[in-house]
Amino acid sequence: MAGRIRDEDISLVRERTSIVDIISESVTLKSAGGGNLKGLCPFHDEKTPSFTVAPGRNVYFCHGCGKGGDAITFLMEAEHLTFVESVERLAGRAGIQLRYIEAGPAPVRQQTGQRQRLVAAHAAAMEFYADQLTSPGARAAREFLARRGFDRESAQRYGCGFAPDAWDELTRHLRQRGYTAQELVSAGLARQARSGSLIDRFRRRLLWPIRELSGDVIGFGARKLFDDDDGPKYLNTPETPIYKKSHVLYGIDQAKREIARQGRAVIVEGYTDVMACHLAGVPTAVATCGTAFGADHIGVLRRLLMDTDAVAGEIIFTFDGDAAGQKAALRAFEEDQRFVGRTFIAVSPDNMDPCDLRLAKGDLAVRDLVARREPLVDFALRQVINRFDLDTVDGRVEAMRRAAPLVAKLKDREKKPEYVRKLAGDLGMEIEPVQRAVLAAAAAPTRSTTGGRPESADRPPTPRRPEPDDPQTLVEREALKLGLQVPVLAGPMFDTLGPEVYQHPLHAVVRDAITRAGGVATAVGGAVWIEQVRDGCADVAANALVAELAVEPLRLDREADPHYVSVTLARLQWGAVTARIRDLKSKVQRINPVANKDEYLTLAGELFSLEQHARALREQAVGGL
Repeated sequence: MAGRIRDEDISLVRERTSIVDIISESVTLKSAGGGNLKGLCPFHDEKTPSFTVAPGRNVYFCHGCGKGGDAITFLMEAEHLTFVESVERLAGRAGIQLRYIEAGPAPVRQQTGQRQRLVAAHAAAMEFYADQLTSPGARAAREFLARRGFDRESAQRYGCGFAPDAWDELTRHLRQRGYTAQELVSAGLARQARSGSLIDRFRRRLLWPIRELSGDVIGFGARKLFDDDDGPKYLNTPETPIYKKSHVLYGIDQAKREIARQGRAVIVEGYTDVMACHLAGVPTAVATCGTAFGADHIGVLRRLLMDTDAVAGEIIFTFDGDAAGQKAALRAFEEDQRFVGRTFIAVSPDNMDPCDLRLAKGDLAVRDLVARREPLVDFALRQVINRFDLDTVDGRVEAMRRAAPLVAKLKDREKKPEYVRKLAGDLGMEIEPVQRAVLAAAAAPTRSTTGGRPESADRPPTPRRPEPDDPQTLVEREALKLGLQVPVLAGPMFDTLGPEVYQHPLHAVVRDAITRAGGVATAVGGAVWIEQVRDGCADVAANALVAELAVEPLRLDREADPHYVSVTLARLQWGAVTARIRDLKSKVQRINPVANKDEYLTLAGELFSLEQHARALREQAVGGL
């Protein structure tokens, strides 16, 4: 086992990594003023952005769930990596050769973490499969792609490949490149045969590499080509340490920038549909991989769309017009309420999927399919109503009962009355009974999808932190922000005021952590300094507060300068001195000046001195916050 990564190398990784580049791969960030950026938090569900990124200090903080840190911390939280794995991945991106104490330069096979090994194995497998696609044995795969309207350039763009007609060709290829049997099994690239030997998971199939947001290949989707293949039509990578089908959207790596730019995502059903949409001029198409569209997929898209109360994204589902497609659309409506944005459905008049539509009628027909979308609620209501005989009283009443909850679930309250009227008209009923049915459905308790508890029970706890409800609290926060954000400017002036001048206990803990980190005068700022202070916080709430203060803008509309530092620290000290004055006055009033003359005079002298000091600090603080 190698030792730990050298501290100076970790610092270099932090310095050379742009936290904006890392976070932007999974979160759409927009300007929040003061040089900061804001987006929807990737760690909890929210409708109003509270996730702040401070590019100048290379740190982030979520005011909703309290998570914060630097790029290393972000990867650890977002992708469930260890500290070492996160550092190694960022080092690889930045071209930094890491050194390990007691082990010298990092040996490739031993030092990279499990995730990096499995991702690298998939990258090697993708190259192998892509090469096989040009082999004589892959003729059926090439013909399939050609029949679906994809040429060689398209196949290369999406990394299509072929698993050869051999039991262990990929396994032997990867073993020769240094991957262990356990790594291949863990990656889902190989499995054990009944004989106990290791064989390839995919054989005689056309393959699509499945990538995550960052572009890393983490799995494969494989399509059956031969009639004598008794396996399923599509076979995907099983659940692995890096592949979770409920979180993966095929094509997201190529579509993410357009999704963020256009504020729109198109959900299709298959790999060829994604390819067809992209090539036809609908670059925002993505697809699920062997599972229904669910809550985790929604979480990925909402962050890219900046789907908030203020900015509404647009989701367009495309489903076949058959019974299965209609059922999928109704499931989508159930999940639709997690979106703030507008949700639509696009169904081809001929019940063709986008790939078939492109083949039959060309690229323009695919773009028109998306352009002719209709609100998902309209489609869902029509599907429910069509199940019943509206020519009978029983049919109309039962249709009303089944359709009312759909109207009740609408998140846009202003639309509910209109849909009540529409539903009443579609059913041929008076508005009043329909309105009562909708109100009754709305009054029913809503439950979360995670185990039957009310929605509020699933909200993440808010960390304990001080409320800025008085001037002293504001000043203390501002002083700490100066020490964290501009330590070179705050310098020795900050260090002369210890934890005792901070009246809020949590602020005092943070100030003590700054001392433990070596003091402001020794710091140069940035993510390394912030992490050093956080490491010195024994209190979890103080740790979160450091992350919060590191990204919170200073309370001025210009660059901080020495005068602002001086004014802020004078106000901080003035607050501590006036608090001491109040205590002394209270004590003096309780003392009998005759019976306790000496004590009275001592306290009175201290009080006089403090009041003079307070006046001087007040004059120094003129022009403050």
